[in-house]
Amino acid sequence: MKQKITGSEALLKSLIAEDVDTIFGYPGGAVIPVYDCLYDYQDKLKHILVRHEQGATHAAQGYARVSGKVGVTLVTSGPGATNTLTGIADAMMDSTPLVVITGQVASPLLGTDAFQEIDVIGITQPITKWAYQIRKPEEIAWAVSRAFYIASTGRPGPVVLDFAKDAQVGLVDFEYEKVDYIRSYQPEPDIKMERIKEAAALINGASKPFCLVGQGVILGNAEEELKEFLLKNDIPAGCTTLGLSSLPTDFPLNKGMLGMHGNVGPNRKTNECDVLIAIGMRFDDRVTGDLNTYAKQAKVIHLDIDNSEIGKNVAVDVKVLGNAKQTIPMITALLETRKRPEWNAEFEPDSQEEYVKVIDKELHPKEGYLKMGEVIRKVSEAANNEAVLVTDVGQNQMMGVRYFKYKQTRSVVTSGGLGTMGFGLPAAIGAKVGAPDRTVCFFTGDGGLQMTIQELGTIMQEKLNVKIIMLNNNFLGMVRQWQELFFHKRYSSTVMENPDFVAIAKAYGIASREVLKREELDEAIREMLEHDGPYLLVADVEEQGMVYPMVPAGSTITNILMGE
Repeated sequence: MKQKITGSEALLKSLIAEDVDTIFGYPGGAVIPVYDCLYDYQDKLKHILVRHEQGATHAAQGYARVSGKVGVTLVTSGPGATNTLTGIADAMMDSTPLVVITGQVASPLLGTDAFQEIDVIGITQPITKWAYQIRKPEEIAWAVSRAFYIASTGRPGPVVLDFAKDAQVGLVDFEYEKVDYIRSYQPEPDIKMERIKEAAALINGASKPFCLVGQGVILGNAEEELKEFLLKNDIPAGCTTLGLSSLPTDFPLNKGMLGMHGNVGPNRKTNECDVLIAIGMRFDDRVTGDLNTYAKQAKVIHLDIDNSEIGKNVAVDVKVLGNAKQTIPMITALLETRKRPEWNAEFEPDSQEEYVKVIDKELHPKEGYLKMGEVIRKVSEAANNEAVLVTDVGQNQMMGVRYFKYKQTRSVVTSGGLGTMGFGLPAAIGAKVGAPDRTVCFFTGDGGLQMTIQELGTIMQEKLNVKIIMLNNNFLGMVRQWQELFFHKRYSSTVMENPDFVAIAKAYGIASREVLKREELDEAIREMLEHDGPYLLVADVEEQGMVYPMVPAGSTITNILMGE
């Protein structure tokens, strides 16, 4: 039954039809009609007022990453829209489903350089799956249904809807139909059975197969299928940063993290295996190092839903196009049941070497300042290894993903491809909203926190129980590490003179504590986790701490620095 309503109400009804429950946004002139209508929909659509539009997109990302739903952002035109660009680009790089709705001047004013007009479509087309400008109220239901379908299917990603003001106030006979087909858009590619058979035959004939697990497993909800695949053929696996929580930390075939700051065993064995099986990952340069020396001895099988990723960086012997939830069990059905004790045992010497040279020193220092790794591991274990890890970008990020432990999927929220400083605080907000029953532990540095520190106001207003752990070293730590290793210790513009973070937290009504001494750490972490509400724990760590192991940029993946 059709009913005549305003375009603004049509938008909200469309969002409700798509099972949206939360919007992260910031009002402004070109989107006031939608916000006015939202006043009457507060019981159905929760709006979270962020303090900056970039924060809205990052919060929507955090929400999407832990919930598996589409994150939704609502902002005004002009600077409101342009402030979302970093988050949109971040979501595109990390395959995060977002629908970003931007206000726009009335359609008769388009192209006149009207107040707060900007070409949102022209700017966002390169960093979205789809960008569309709504100029008529009749287009609203059509555009929203397509936006959510495109954002959430296939390889997920961001969609932008630019909403002209006259379309917001015009009347329309509203009727909503969910889309499940768009001509020329094929989110689920046809699976070729001959490729499945070729992949299974290669694995069955392998002596030393090794599996690289990416976020595509999580996005495809294929975690259980992955476990069955690995266990049947006894295949060791390493995870990309975004793929980490697809396997529990203690899963017997999980050998750790790949890449620049990954574990020694997975990196070395990449160049020793005879069959390399990549699932839902894109062979990023931080994982591969020098492509000229990467896995040249191995036959490569690549499973991915995005055809453009297969063969883009690494030559592939068997291409398996399709959703991992479908393709993995199809291969598993053809695998022999095998045990590979000798091959799996080959990871142990690498693991022991890394423990002695790096991990033990990081987790069990005998004296001196707190170390980043020991703080992270203690927080993880105090939360029973069941918390959601959110990080900012830099040393806190790499230490976080290395030393946090995971029991369940969708437990890592971090900026991967774009490496966005300032991502973490708003993403932690979204993660807590998306998983209200889980503990959210956000690790940040003194640099990253100050990029979006205003979002403490959002935490204050929403009373969100986010645990913030700042690893404060008074440096832009990761840049400083590179300066120390590769630029002759010329610390150009990386020393930070910081404010009193405890006082800032107090101003926002957030409980806080600063820890300098190792003997105070356990009790401070317990106090933080037991506190009913948001909490900032400032851990003063060693100023010149290093994240090891490290593969220098552009180097072969087996050229691994492990410190002194």
